[in-house]
Amino acid sequence: MKINVRVSNKQDTKYAYIICNKIQESAKIRGTGIAKKDPEYIKLKMILGNAVIAFCNDKLAGFGYLDVFQKQEFVVNSGLIVFPEYRKQGLAKIIKLEIFNLSKTKFPHSKIFSITTNNYVIKINTELGFKPVSFSEITKSEKFWKGCESCSNFDILTRNKRKMCLCTGMLYNPLKKRKKNELFDGDRIVLAYSGGLDTSYCLKFLIQKGYEVHTVIINTGGFKKSELKNIEILALKIGSKSHKSIDAIEEYYQNCIKYLIFGNILKNNTYPLSVSSERIFQAIKIAKYARDMKAKAIAHGSTGAGNDQIRFDIAFQIICPETITLSPIRDFKVSRKEEIEYLKTFGISIGIGWDKAKYSINKGIWGTSIGGKETLTSLEDLPNEAYPKQLKRTKSENLALDFEKGELVGVNGERAKAIKNIIKIEKIASEFAIGRGIHIGDTILGIKGRVGFEASAAIIIIQAHHLLEKHILTKWQLYWKDQLSNWYGMLLHEAQYLDPVMRNIETFLSSTQERLTGQVKVVLYPYRFNLVGIKSKFDLMTSNMAQYGEMNYAWTKEDITGFTKILSNQMKMYHNLKEENNND
Repeated sequence: MKINVRVSNKQDTKYAYIICNKIQESAKIRGTGIAKKDPEYIKLKMILGNAVIAFCNDKLAGFGYLDVFQKQEFVVNSGLIVFPEYRKQGLAKIIKLEIFNLSKTKFPHSKIFSITTNNYVIKINTELGFKPVSFSEITKSEKFWKGCESCSNFDILTRNKRKMCLCTGMLYNPLKKRKKNELFDGDRIVLAYSGGLDTSYCLKFLIQKGYEVHTVIINTGGFKKSELKNIEILALKIGSKSHKSIDAIEEYYQNCIKYLIFGNILKNNTYPLSVSSERIFQAIKIAKYARDMKAKAIAHGSTGAGNDQIRFDIAFQIICPETITLSPIRDFKVSRKEEIEYLKTFGISIGIGWDKAKYSINKGIWGTSIGGKETLTSLEDLPNEAYPKQLKRTKSENLALDFEKGELVGVNGERAKAIKNIIKIEKIASEFAIGRGIHIGDTILGIKGRVGFEASAAIIIIQAHHLLEKHILTKWQLYWKDQLSNWYGMLLHEAQYLDPVMRNIETFLSSTQERLTGQVKVVLYPYRFNLVGIKSKFDLMTSNMAQYGEMNYAWTKEDITGFTKILSNQMKMYHNLKEENNND
């Protein structure tokens, strides 16, 4: 259904009689409400642009208008009508929002009021910031109250000397002193925007609420220039006041990915922390941007059941604690199906299409995460088409990775910065559909979470780096690296990146990479890869002391006899005491 709700004009006056008749019919059915409207009065509202008119599939479907009293001290939103055949489509709310925003735009300093018996309208008013008030707090204009004469309950109003009736009086006061965490219409909000379903819903929702929304996207390596441009176009088309793209790829690498490689970090030995590692950097950048924009609030599109909401919220609280945090999908428990229907109502479509929107896809330089109905189960696998990259190559290919002090400095003999090398590996390996998997783990909230991922470069680099370390580092270096790396990955996953202990662990990890220089050879196959071996001047296997299982040159058989005798002392004591006690 195509819905068009707009401010009325002179050309709409031809509908005045139809609208008046519909208002009268509706009041008669309800047994309450203002039953009669003068068509000439409605025409004047249309000509002055003080009314909102709605069409469904180009057919008249609804109406609402505003009126002004007491030298613009008060504005009333009245005459809301949705034709019966178009009800239960959310149209009343859209009309109400449009007339409310029109009232604020034309009369920004006026108090806006409404009186109604309709519970649905009362709910909408409450969401917009209206407060229930006694009739004494709204206009005293005789012209307004005279309009109630056609209501079947007018005698109740007069008997109570206009102090009360069946209607509920509601007032929106733009001049009311706001509370610390209270937002008013027109307040500036910065929205973390990716161009996907969730954030597109948030953008339209916040605009409809009357806020001034500015969108920002932090590119941590998941977008091409053309994609970023399309995201900007979509944001502005939906109604964003401005859009900003911020490049954070190099910063993300230097402050995080580098340490994920140094630590060989795979969550639960499976997942390379593709999304959880980048979210904190996106959140930090967004918070700083919101601070520069002097935004009253920051919004994100996280749900109430995932980890990202925690990562965003914590970063915002630390970096800009005075800024309000909003998350419409979480706050109102909106499902993906409801998001899609809401955007369709406004004729909004997103670039990937509604079918693809069934999957939540988050791209970054360190990998892509994929969520869908299958990952909500413990049994189902993601279908092949859910993965962004598809198998293109079936013939095996050799790959050589060069490391210097733990950092990836070259691929196949060509030197480049680490970021370019990661992109190069991803481009090659993704054509083999390498790096796919489904991770099941513990969320920050304490529930189990399941997510699909595609991270060919991350998986290959981490495992190649780990192989190099096993040749170069000592047994106890490897042991303690494993312990601290596990903590680093867990704390990063659980939104603790800004804790100073993370800097301490990074210092330790960096110190272990002093000798981590060499080349790792890899062979790529469809859906898998094989680590062939390494070459390094620091390879402990090249020592002239001995060759495992073959020959030693640094000790004698007598040395081994003494060594094993000393090594076994404690076990001997334990077992000897055990035998003595058994004999007793």
